[in-house]
Amino acid sequence: MSKFFPNVDWLIMWDATKQTLYMTGISVLITFILGIILGMLLFLTAKDNLWENKPINTVISAIVNVFRSIPFIILIVLLIPFTTFIVGTMIGENAALPALIIGAAPFYARMVEIGLREIDKGVIEAAKSMGATTGTIIWKVLLPESMPALISGITVTAIALVGYTAMAGAIGAGGLGNLAYNYGYQRNQNDVTVVATVIILIIVFVIQFIGDSITSKLDKR
Repeated sequence: MSKFFPNVDWLIMWDATKQTLYMTGISVLITFILGIILGMLLFLTAKDNLWENKPINTVISAIVNVFRSIPFIILIVLLIPFTTFIVGTMIGENAALPALIIGAAPFYARMVEIGLREIDKGVIEAAKSMGATTGTIIWKVLLPESMPALISGITVTAIALVGYTAMAGAIGAGGLGNLAYNYGYQRNQNDVTVVATVIILIIVFVIQFIGDSITSKLDKR
């Protein structure tokens, strides 16, 4: 291997891979939870839904649209004071988490809202006519019926987050992006960039495969 990749330190590459997996895993988990909460609120407070409330819906929608529209690299810079306050530093994989989560959760929230809108209104009305509470409708109807769309959405979001970690790595967050930038670009070690890119692609393919498999099992159609 050293003949084809003379500049690659495999121990450092493995550490960078673990950092990327750590950032992706934590941010996906929190994004999944926050995204469902935000998406559910967007859906429930919309017109003709269970918690119809135009002012709240407008505020949540505006927040989601703003943070969903900011380019991630700019969002990292804007969040420097917040990240420093929360984490205590702007360097390392933990410092990337606030920007990763704030950047991805609004994006996923919209996908959650779209998935919930695809549910047959008749199913919800049937549950209401049987005396089901709002909590029961959420847990027994909305979430189960939209789960294939939710899993498909978090799969897309997780893949986007892998790309976000690479961008975060370029400004000191660690991971494969940091390795590719510091060694591959700045030191002109192209073999490091190639290996880091291949590992990122493998991570993306694995996420897509797992997401597609779970979605296929959950989809009742």
